[in-house]
Amino acid sequence: MNKTRGQWSSNIGFIFATAGSAIGLGNIWKFPGKVGMGGGGAFMVIYFAIVFTVGISIMLTELVVGRKTQKNAVEAFNDLNPKWKFTGILGVLSAFIVLSYYCVIGGYVLKYVVTYIAGANFSGGYEQYFNSFVTNPITPIIYLILFMALTSFIVTCGISGGIEKANKLLMPTLFILLFILLIRSLTIKGASEGISFLFTFDFGKITPNILLTALGQALFSLSIGLGTACTYASYLGKKENLAKNAGVICTLDTFVAFLSAFIIIPAVFATGTPLTSGNSFAFIALPGIFDKMPAGTFFGGLFYILLTFAALTSSISLMETIVAYVSENMKMSRKKAAVIISSSMLFLGILYSLSQGALPLHGIWYTVRDGITFPTFGVMMEHITDYIMIPLGGLFFCVFVGWIWGSKNAIDEITQNGTIKFRLQKIWSFTIKYIAPILIAIVMIMEFAGNIKF
Repeated sequence: MNKTRGQWSSNIGFIFATAGSAIGLGNIWKFPGKVGMGGGGAFMVIYFAIVFTVGISIMLTELVVGRKTQKNAVEAFNDLNPKWKFTGILGVLSAFIVLSYYCVIGGYVLKYVVTYIAGANFSGGYEQYFNSFVTNPITPIIYLILFMALTSFIVTCGISGGIEKANKLLMPTLFILLFILLIRSLTIKGASEGISFLFTFDFGKITPNILLTALGQALFSLSIGLGTACTYASYLGKKENLAKNAGVICTLDTFVAFLSAFIIIPAVFATGTPLTSGNSFAFIALPGIFDKMPAGTFFGGLFYILLTFAALTSSISLMETIVAYVSENMKMSRKKAAVIISSSMLFLGILYSLSQGALPLHGIWYTVRDGITFPTFGVMMEHITDYIMIPLGGLFFCVFVGWIWGSKNAIDEITQNGTIKFRLQKIWSFTIKYIAPILIAIVMIMEFAGNIKF
């Protein structure tokens, strides 16, 4: 262990932080929409199977690279093979871009927490309220700054004193809020229809497209390819069981996704609300659902506090990935690195925020010639990261660990040269060499073809 760097004071702190990195907004409002589209219980069974084969395998590649080198994501690759340093750089750059717009969405969530505390007065209707907020050139940026400042403050407090302490508070509270909302949702009149839907296992409805949807959701939900798990593992001691930790982290992430489905889908069925995903569902449809519940203002407030915690645990990990690289490579304090990063990131965040409606050109798609279109700035940021940079990062991690550094060296690190048991090492090696890279490539091709139109 490099004693000049921070380290986790306990393994549970590492697990909470890394699981919190994976548990984000997508688990809570994106996953239920995918379950609805995928036909209920059958989709969840397939998703579970994917996470506990491919998902855990890829997660373990990030953990082993970070723990082996005890260095930030860029220097970890530079240490093992300088020619593959670009993989770490790609992860840090991806984290920078993602965090710049993730903080905007985190700011939206903060705004709704304030709205519910003030009594949830959605004058003019839910859609008009949200549109009025996001098209305002000033207010969303204020909330963006608040969310980014909170993220930066926690990171500047260090590994054990900031990130670990925050996650030890945020993660248990998140689960408590999930269970409170679960009880409320399951006891709404008419919720039984949604519960029946979730326990419907009609595998005849599972098409190749649904399989790819489940695979893509699993990969993106676990934050594969961003270097966050790699960075967090670099602060971990050599005695910890990486394979076991990877399993626990993926279990917690999947558990939150499943709980979210059992919270949202019964409520959707009970209130007759169309089930979708994304901003329109989270900030327009959901307030309507809570408005139809007894004590809806109270439970709506709890839900957006839950979303705040989920967003914060993810944003902290993204910020740490960048801060670790900048502070260690440029020999500056964590505080100075966080300030510089946040200030430069704020520029991208403001552009993303303005592109949601405040700019006069919002929503206009420029056609250069028939069949060729270019999206708005915000859409481009999401597409570049979601469909190119992040999956490429996951692919490169698998290829590097499986073929370049070598699965044998990785297994030696996981088992600490045989002192820690890893019974599935042959299956894991085969998965990261062949199965995972092929599946990631397929998801990239299908997602790219389906979302980027030429």
